[in-house]
Amino acid sequence: MIKPIPPNTMQSILLIDDDTDICLLLSKFFTKKGYEVATAGRGSKAVELLKERAFDLVLCDHRLPDTDSLAMLGEVRSLRPGTPVIIITGYSDMRTAVELMRRGAFDYVVKPLYPDEILSKVQEAIAKETERVTPSRTRATAQPEARGYVKGTGPDADTIERHITLVAPTDMTVLISGDTGTGKEYVAKEIHRQSSRVKGPFVAIDCGALPHELAGSELFGHVKGAFTGATGDKEGSFEQAHGGTLFLDEIGNLTYENQIKLLRVLQERRLKRVGGTKDIDVDVRVLAATNDDLKKAVVEGRFREDLFHRVNEFAITLLPLRDRQGDIPLFAEHFRAQAVQQLNKPVDAFDPAAMQRLTAHQWLGNLRELKNVVKRAVLLAKTNKITIDCLPAEIISGVRASAIPSALASQPAGAARDEGLRGAAHGAERQAIMVALERTGFNKSRAAELLNIDRKTLYNKLKALGIEP
Repeated sequence: MIKPIPPNTMQSILLIDDDTDICLLLSKFFTKKGYEVATAGRGSKAVELLKERAFDLVLCDHRLPDTDSLAMLGEVRSLRPGTPVIIITGYSDMRTAVELMRRGAFDYVVKPLYPDEILSKVQEAIAKETERVTPSRTRATAQPEARGYVKGTGPDADTIERHITLVAPTDMTVLISGDTGTGKEYVAKEIHRQSSRVKGPFVAIDCGALPHELAGSELFGHVKGAFTGATGDKEGSFEQAHGGTLFLDEIGNLTYENQIKLLRVLQERRLKRVGGTKDIDVDVRVLAATNDDLKKAVVEGRFREDLFHRVNEFAITLLPLRDRQGDIPLFAEHFRAQAVQQLNKPVDAFDPAAMQRLTAHQWLGNLRELKNVVKRAVLLAKTNKITIDCLPAEIISGVRASAIPSALASQPAGAARDEGLRGAAHGAERQAIMVALERTGFNKSRAAELLNIDRKTLYNKLKALGIEP
């Protein structure tokens, strides 16, 4: 039987990583910061610990000897619903990090690790979860930030801002679509900020992070004894958002049963708590978001057509950052100013070479990835400028490892027998060098040691492969 979380003022972290040096470093760091830390070198050990007790946060390496972070995310959601999970990953695994965020991970950190960067994310994750589970606190603090939304430039940005201005004063339900990390919650908060409900609460729920069996309780509340563990009555998100706005992120992940309940609430403006018999009136404006194609989900029977039309009274679609390259300097400056304030570091600007690399990058993780990269760059900056050496290895190189196979695939068949193998070897060599540089913080002597070559050979390889560390 899983034990409930004991009353304890000390916040607890479960660190899952098979690297004993990382476990030791982070354990000492977080203990000094006032956290209780438990460590596990394997996924199986982590599962045992999760069964024994609850943690305020799980920090998990992507690659483990017996499993990976995707499987561990599922274990955490099953054993300890609501516990935020932060993934430790390499920059070359960015696609995986994006997918994990889509499936409910709170955030990710990229190796090499910097304790202050991780501490900032841990504090943010625990604060957000505490706010979510404490209704009285939610009402008092769930207002959107002053201006987290940044408009951008160009005709698409103008259209989005015009649509926000038009729909905000109404009570229409809005469906915000876009890839993971494109800023859907920022848009929702801006709609709330411009609405007549701005003095009411703004409550955000990530439907993708809710275990299916508990989603109904989180949304609609429950009464005492409704299910095992329901030791008292609980307000759901709709009641918490009464008089304000409820933002349902990744609405396509709701079960069919909860889709029916949601439709009823939207139509009748009243709900029944799980296990309850009493109707409760709610005055809530609903904003929904998805990175899924809900029209396709309707055709495939995964999403109710009547609910789709109900939440799609007005639609706003956000473009991926790779299609808004002209806006990257604007967003980067915005995130730099945020990071300077959060980290209390006087970093005033970007070096032109660093900004050029940021602008040229493809940004699979969109705005969220850019925000993380810029925040880390501020942390690493040695002067009052963000220079190119503050950026991750793959941004510095200008070539993603994932681009190598497609480049080979585009070659003629005859060339593939010769250049294809040579290209594949160069691709693997490039990736190994980039990983070594990243792991050693771009210390070329240590990278050469890691690769078991001398420093001069490494320099020749860097020049031959066009890598500019």
